[in-house]
Amino acid sequence: MRAVQYRTIGAEPEVVEVPTPEPGPGQVRLKVTAAGLCHSDQFVMSLPEGAFPLPLTLGHEGAGVVDALGDGATGVSVGDSVLVYGAWGCGLCHACAQGAENYCPRAGSLGIQPPGLGAPGALAEYLIVDDVRHLVPLGDLDPVASVSLTDAGLTPYHAIVSSLPALPAGSTAVVIGVGGLGHVAVQILRAITGATVIALDISDDKLKLAREVGAHRALHSDEHAVESIRSITGGVGAQAVFDMVGSTPTLEIARQSVAMNGVIQIVGIGGAVLPTGFFSTPYGATVRAPYWGTRSELIEVLDLARSGAIHVETERYTLDQAPEAYRKMHEGTIRGRAVVVP
Repeated sequence: MRAVQYRTIGAEPEVVEVPTPEPGPGQVRLKVTAAGLCHSDQFVMSLPEGAFPLPLTLGHEGAGVVDALGDGATGVSVGDSVLVYGAWGCGLCHACAQGAENYCPRAGSLGIQPPGLGAPGALAEYLIVDDVRHLVPLGDLDPVASVSLTDAGLTPYHAIVSSLPALPAGSTAVVIGVGGLGHVAVQILRAITGATVIALDISDDKLKLAREVGAHRALHSDEHAVESIRSITGGVGAQAVFDMVGSTPTLEIARQSVAMNGVIQIVGIGGAVLPTGFFSTPYGATVRAPYWGTRSELIEVLDLARSGAIHVETERYTLDQAPEAYRKMHEGTIRGRAVVVP
């Protein structure tokens, strides 16, 4: 089969021929129908040698049709259309029992890695899923339109749901970065909170997208952003700030624009660190670095999509075009999310 692999440190991913995998006991093989590209992939490809075993088949956002079942795999049938819940855990600990495999404390020590982030990923013609519990029925949703909900929808949803106590009617939420995750975050905030939503970005095109998907205000992420947010909120600041970038400049905007008793969610993996405490963040403000989301939250995200409350803007590519899509993502010219269709 063909797959998109990161093979050499510092080089672009390549489209290569690899053996078609066979499912082992309890495993499921999917014929991939769609795979999303993410900035996390670029983060993986920026790491030094030894961080991940190479070659690595990329793609942690996956959708497919059940193609083959390993011995003992039950609960799905050949031909079922499914999405892949990618935050794989041990399945036995307290966190996993709640569906929060994204916070499994045993995954690292057991060598359990998500598809595309250690295990072979979805940017291929076939994908092995380790356990049936990591499949979510897609139903009547289109896989190309929906595959990125497994991360670009689930990740902001998880961050927003954990911030709901700070977001009653009359509150203000700021979304910094209106790319793949950010434009979905705007929609989720509009769908499940009463907050006024302010979107920030450096790109006029992305600010236009933010307005199209429901942002009340769309502002440039520049030296005037904090002053503008303070002005809009009557000097109080925003009750919740969702930084989808995670760079030093965006975290500084978050620090200066959050209200007392507010919350900063650092969702993006830009690599910066935000000091918190007296003389840094406002009194009572919390800073959180959420990771992905729970299995039950993914089901809720799909329900929002079925209701028409949220959607992912997508650009479609073939497997052969995947390296080009990564280049465009690095340049910041993708509208929403890039989706590869094998």
